[in-house]
Amino acid sequence: MSTGQASRPTVACPPPGEALPQLIHQRLDEIIAFCRDHPGPTSFLEFERSLLGLLRSLGCLLIQLFLQARHRRLDRTPWTRTRGYRVAEDAAERTLKTCCGEVTYHRAYLLPRRGGGPGVHPLDVALGLTRDAYSPLVIGWFCRLATRVSFQAASRLGGMFLGAAPPASAIEEWVLGLARPAYVYLSDGPLPEDDGEVLVIEVDGKAAPTATERELRRRRGPRSRHRPGCQCQRHRGRAKRQRRGRRTRRKKGDKSKNGRSATLVVMYTLRRGEDSRLHGPINKKVFGTFGSRRSALEWARVQATRRGFPPGTAKRVQIVVDGETCLEQRLRRLFRGATLTLDIRHAQEKLWEVGRLFHREGSAELTHWVEDLEALLYKGHVRTLLRRLEQDLRGVGRHGPGTKAKREVLAQAIGYLGARVKLMDYGRLRKEDLVIATGVVEGAARYVVGERLDNSGMRWIEARAEAVLLLRCIEVNGEWEAFMRWSQERRSQELERGEVVQIRSKTPIQLPRAA
Repeated sequence: MSTGQASRPTVACPPPGEALPQLIHQRLDEIIAFCRDHPGPTSFLEFERSLLGLLRSLGCLLIQLFLQARHRRLDRTPWTRTRGYRVAEDAAERTLKTCCGEVTYHRAYLLPRRGGGPGVHPLDVALGLTRDAYSPLVIGWFCRLATRVSFQAASRLGGMFLGAAPPASAIEEWVLGLARPAYVYLSDGPLPEDDGEVLVIEVDGKAAPTATERELRRRRGPRSRHRPGCQCQRHRGRAKRQRRGRRTRRKKGDKSKNGRSATLVVMYTLRRGEDSRLHGPINKKVFGTFGSRRSALEWARVQATRRGFPPGTAKRVQIVVDGETCLEQRLRRLFRGATLTLDIRHAQEKLWEVGRLFHREGSAELTHWVEDLEALLYKGHVRTLLRRLEQDLRGVGRHGPGTKAKREVLAQAIGYLGARVKLMDYGRLRKEDLVIATGVVEGAARYVVGERLDNSGMRWIEARAEAVLLLRCIEVNGEWEAFMRWSQERRSQELERGEVVQIRSKTPIQLPRAA
């Protein structure tokens, strides 16, 4: 990156009158002359770099012209006559960091006539500008990047394209502030159009690594002062490691990441085509939260009603789950009459677990044994399958080496499948071309949670991870631009009421709990 590209242009506040339009025309003529009369042979790379800096400086001037024109046309009488404000003697100067660079401008500042209280800038209110140092567009860009990559990577990527970027801590605080109304948008936002006649809901969970109490105490505790040492890459961590002491190496299998599970709900519809098969998914929406699982299920209930599938509907509603008993009970209360289905992969895992008791791992006998039982499973003959397993259980002696473990695994598999017979009518579901596995929500869990929140070295606080998760769901749903317009309207309404509005926040959002 060249020096000119690395530093974003800053334009001083222009004089009033016609000086600014003249300066814009002059800058435009310079750009035309640069493109037409550039001396000497040069690479396109260097030309494009130089041109980008010139275009940014022109953009800053155009933004100043816009702000100056809007300020001249601004009607302040509603504030001074009916809302009890007076014009301050001095106009307030502000520097706003935009997509083109830093722009400085002056605008009127109003103070309350009585009672004190915060003043207002009518121009900022009219344009929906908050107290943040960056424009809403730039804040939205960095927050959107932060839903895909880490805060540090978002800062570096933004700097590559904008010439300068805020620190990672500022981006994290923007995410916390921007996500505050995300629950409301995901619950009451615009509805999809042209839904199918069958509603499918898939529910699953995915854990993200969280900080332990010891790590949090170390983060939040007072920092002791130490003599600064060498700051080169090889030596800068040596003194810290010596003070900390040697870490205890974890034993094999003790690799816990202190994970906290997020509940993922994927909702979509299917439409039956001329070939009598159900096609989709249509209008797929993803919702995730680190709050209570019940809050996620209640969100699904509200969205199903909004999409034309209210309680007691005659339309088909299918819910595919991973087999947790408490989850099944809650879903039956919320979705009476819905078709609940156990993910067939969970049933198959039990069969493989039992098969390994009698056959060697990777052998053809093991594969053949499992495939025979899977054929019964796909046909919906679950009770026949259970009788086969019970017969195998009776064939295992009560005494002898390894028999106790075999009997325990067989009994657990029989108990698991026997308690979920009503959820495994796969023969009928396949004839009706309905869903028998949670592949959609498992893919969403890996993509939405895994690729952003479950990376090496990450240790989250749940309330902070919640903000990233909510914004990532909005971005994955393809609703980012609609969400930014919606949130901008909310901030404009708050500004119109005379409130002090700032997107950046250090306060994590509150996790939803069961109602």
